[in-house]
Amino acid sequence: MSGALLTDLELMILLAVLRMGEHAYGVTVTREIEHTGGRNVAIAVVYATLERLQDRGLVTHSYGDPTPARGGRAKKFFQVTAKGIRQIKDTQRALMALWRGLPELKGRAT
Repeated sequence: MSGALLTDLELMILLAVLRMGEHAYGVTVTREIEHTGGRNVAIAVVYATLERLQDRGLVTHSYGDPTPARGGRAKKFFQVTAKGIRQIKDTQRALMALWRGLPELKGRAT
């Protein structure tokens, strides 16, 4: 494994960034987690986590064009790095290894 495993929130945020592609900024990431992941999360928590993920080299960001609707501010768009992809895969492998062979978790998801 290439480093520490991701927390559940970190994993959800990284997966949401991947799902959103070039449209991944705080609001869309938050909505994706709520809509697809079924987890309510405060946008401030998403931004704080994205900053930590960036400090660890798991995401990068770029700025879009400033818009009048945002008071002349630009959106901060996030992308998952190659290191971030490795961390996602490492976390998936660890979770699947722990999951395997548990009779309580066999069968169809409810």
